[in-house]
Amino acid sequence: MSDRERADAVYTALLQRQGERWVQPRVERTARVLELLDDPQRTYRVIHVTGTNGKTSTARLIESLVRALGLRTGLFTSPHLERFTERIMVDGEPIGDAAIADAWDEIDPFVAIVDAELEAAGDARLTFFELLTVLAFVAFADAPIDVLVLEVGMGGAWDSTNTADGDVAVFAPIDIDHADRLGETIPDIAAVKAGIVKQGAAVVSAQQHPAAAAVLRTAAATKGATIAFEGAEFGLVEQRLAVGGQLITVRGLAGTYEDQYLPLYGAHQGFNAALAIAAVESLIGGGTQPLTGDVLADGLGGATSPGRLQLVGTNPTVLVDAAHNPHGARALAAALQDSFDFDEWGVVLGILADKDADGIVAELAPIAAHVFATSPDSERASEADAVADLAEARDLPVTVHADASAAAEAAREWAAASDRRAVVIAGSVVLAGEAISLAEADDWKSGWRS
Repeated sequence: MSDRERADAVYTALLQRQGERWVQPRVERTARVLELLDDPQRTYRVIHVTGTNGKTSTARLIESLVRALGLRTGLFTSPHLERFTERIMVDGEPIGDAAIADAWDEIDPFVAIVDAELEAAGDARLTFFELLTVLAFVAFADAPIDVLVLEVGMGGAWDSTNTADGDVAVFAPIDIDHADRLGETIPDIAAVKAGIVKQGAAVVSAQQHPAAAAVLRTAAATKGATIAFEGAEFGLVEQRLAVGGQLITVRGLAGTYEDQYLPLYGAHQGFNAALAIAAVESLIGGGTQPLTGDVLADGLGGATSPGRLQLVGTNPTVLVDAAHNPHGARALAAALQDSFDFDEWGVVLGILADKDADGIVAELAPIAAHVFATSPDSERASEADAVADLAEARDLPVTVHADASAAAEAAREWAAASDRRAVVIAGSVVLAGEAISLAEADDWKSGWRS
């Protein structure tokens, strides 16, 4: 069996478990497996990242900056766009097939022990995400790495990733999402997310709703942690459009960094970069040591954020952005208006059924000249007709398409009719992954072929 076949077999085994959306507040089950494995997550420093929107981009920026310091990095994010090894990155690259398969062989006997204990107690076996977290922690220890940038799966307090002790706890903007699991108010959601704050840690946070900020301050005080907020202790001072991205000036915790190139579109990415810089300053010197030399140029300049305002096609221009909740859709709409010079946007839109589809459509409506409604390739997907109905209710021109391929083809043909038109594919991480695969397979950067 080849290494790729071994790695694919690992993913198949994970898929036999309760799905990624099956979540119980039971972090102790993950902790039990890790205990049997001698707690591999305690062999490296950890920057733990949570929030509602921007946490994946922020985590990627942090990882790139830490790597620019000359440290060996791990990055754990979710979900993946094309292949599950993207979730477990070592030094900026998806983990090797052999490494992930070897890590699985290492944990398998201990998983069987804990599964048996759970079944004897009448509880469900370890889930997809619980096992993926354990697998990642072991793989990172085996690499080995110096620093892990760890994105929360859902919430914080009872998330499987909270078995690690973050030296730095990072909070991207907190908004309403996963209300059925995290709570229906911002203070409730903030309280769950604040559970990642560990004793004596450093906390850095984006600007928050006052109620969320109060919860974070209380959590930090309870744990004897320091806390720094964007806008008070650090912040984005200026941002200007540049070819392929933007130039930003950031007031960090330990210094001001002028005219740094960030190859990402959207005002929100500038704010994410400021948060990332404060997080790394907190890691290396408790917020008192500035980043020097080429760390910022290399770290920011080498940052990527797949599936977030990612350019995947030219002639016509096609962008992909997950934008899977209203907050993300709002940021996307603002970025399209601020960073690109097009008169009309065609929106290929596919949304999962557990998301606020009407809220997403409402945020995208001001920039949508035509909606190409479709359904992501997921058992959780909303029907394309249901998405179309929401668009029609806002008087948007809309057509319905069976799948991502058909929707993208129609949208690209529509956009090719005028050099003032472009396409954005949004509404779901699953749809974003499909679009990226289609763009690579059909070479959308070669232009439209009628």
